Amino acid sequence: MAELYMARTCKHGVLRVVGGDPWDHSGEILITPANNRLSGREGMDALIHAKAGQAMTDATRNICLEQRKVNAPPCAVTTNVVTSPFDLSDRFTHVIHAVGPDCRRPNQDEQRRELLPETYANIFARIHELGNVRTVVAPPISMGVFAYPHREGAKLTLDIILGHLDADEHPGFEEFLLVVKDRNFIMNMRTVYRENEDQFPGMDTTGA
Repeated sequence: MAELYMARTCKHGVLRVVGGDPWDHSGEILITPANNRLSGREGMDALIHAKAGQAMTDATRNICLEQRKVNAPPCAVTTNVVTSPFDLSDRFTHVIHAVGPDCRRPNQDEQRRELLPETYANIFARIHELGNVRTVVAPPISMGVFAYPHREGAKLTLDIILGHLDADEHPGFEEFLLVVKDRNFIMNMRTVYRENEDQFPGMDTTGA
């Protein structure tokens, strides 16, 4: 069983931060941290494409080709596209390919505090659009090869997801599994959670 690092229950649902790999869990939606070319060639996105099979890469390539026909970018920063889970269909119903800020690029790094919340806002809008969602499984967006600063990113990620679970409007899901593996990110997330626990929405239910 995957290690549970923390759990926090809000008005509409729970955020659980767990260990392991995303494909070891299950839910209606899996989120993969894509690049703006939807190439499936970097970091966690490449691993998810490998698990889902060549058909997923073919699907995202076809999306890119269709976008080029109308002179549009394949998938701009903060936006997302949806595909079948293909070989992961025994665990998920949809895969959301979400493009977060790439902090290796100076222009995106300067705007990262705006781009990451916008990325999640577009993900949440997509979840509402898909409907019939109970569980969302996702690695932390932009915290891998896109090099978002971990301490800042850990706090912002918690703020965004918990705030959405505690908002007036129902978020469209009941459980968000944030799947983490990078030890540095886990350490930073634990630190900011401990330092800011009384400021986060909801109630700690890690030991429940």
